[in-house]
Amino acid sequence: MTNAKPILSNTLFFSITFGITVIGVPLYAWAYGFDQWQILITILLLGYAGMSITMGYHRLWSHRTFDAHPAVRFILAIGGALAVQNSILHWSSDHREHHKHVDDNIKDPYSAKRGFWYSHIGWMLREYQPDRYYDYANVKDLQKDPIVMWQHRHYWPLAWGVNIGLTGALGLLLGDLPGTLLLAGVARLTLSQHFTFFINSLAHIWGRQPYSHQNTSKDNPVIALLTYGEGYHNFHHRFASDYRNGIRWWQFDPTKWTIKLLSLVGLTKNLRRYADERIERAKALLQMNEAKSRFESFPNADEFVVLLQSEYELLLSKMSEFYAAKKALLESRQPAGRNIDPGELSRRYAEVKAGWRRQRRHWKQLVALPAPA
Repeated sequence: MTNAKPILSNTLFFSITFGITVIGVPLYAWAYGFDQWQILITILLLGYAGMSITMGYHRLWSHRTFDAHPAVRFILAIGGALAVQNSILHWSSDHREHHKHVDDNIKDPYSAKRGFWYSHIGWMLREYQPDRYYDYANVKDLQKDPIVMWQHRHYWPLAWGVNIGLTGALGLLLGDLPGTLLLAGVARLTLSQHFTFFINSLAHIWGRQPYSHQNTSKDNPVIALLTYGEGYHNFHHRFASDYRNGIRWWQFDPTKWTIKLLSLVGLTKNLRRYADERIERAKALLQMNEAKSRFESFPNADEFVVLLQSEYELLLSKMSEFYAAKKALLESRQPAGRNIDPGELSRRYAEVKAGWRRQRRHWKQLVALPAPA
């Protein structure tokens, strides 16, 4: 028998908050207006809730990509309650199942193969109470974290307290209780939730797949702007235990920047990341397979495949030489390596770097060749 109560309560909650946001907030703005302090508070609370999900629920607890000081974990647990996306334990349980069974229409809680609406919000508007919720078997490690369990036991009082109590107190301080509750409370909550939901929906539908075609995850810099760096989702699904999503310096990933910044003052540690060479190898392998598939139905395809395989092996060889030389050079700059001649290592590094770059440029041109007309 289907339990209609969770379905009805979720439907009412999302419908009411969305309706207030798109109708009530504009009407209040037209009639009374919002001042700069209300707008600033809304932006700050939106960022706090969003970062608590991306940095806390996702990268810290679901994937254990770094360790954090108890003070940081506590702040993120409170911010998670502000986001109203269920407890850390519950959210992480769902997310680990998503990664374990991604795109499986039965086992993936929010499979994108069931469409945008389902993966975005529809999965929460149905009966969904799997057996693992009775003992949270896939998050046994998190049950050892006292902050996680404290938040789980007191989740709803915390959620009501920070969403109504905090925004209400700020509204009284600003002299506009209803306006602050509408903007910093309801509208902020609606935006925060749907921005996160975009990771489950749009980030599996719209974008590029530079690292893997094994699932629907996509890299999209536009989604990264709305989700504090989570838009580089193809990388994340391929390298889920990396604390980064945007691995290039120019990619927008404030979650990564915050984790790294906190590590400099000792508030985060053991930041896990995949080696650059392994990431480059994954990209090159995908590019080779894509090029093979473009040419496989054309005459003389075998010749191209042989050439492609040869250039791929040369690329990997140059790549290994480069990263080995880079590692040797970096080690020579450490106290234990000062007895090594840095000049020779620098010359060697420059030489193999130039060879690696030349081969990489050649490779990119080769895999970009269009199939014969």
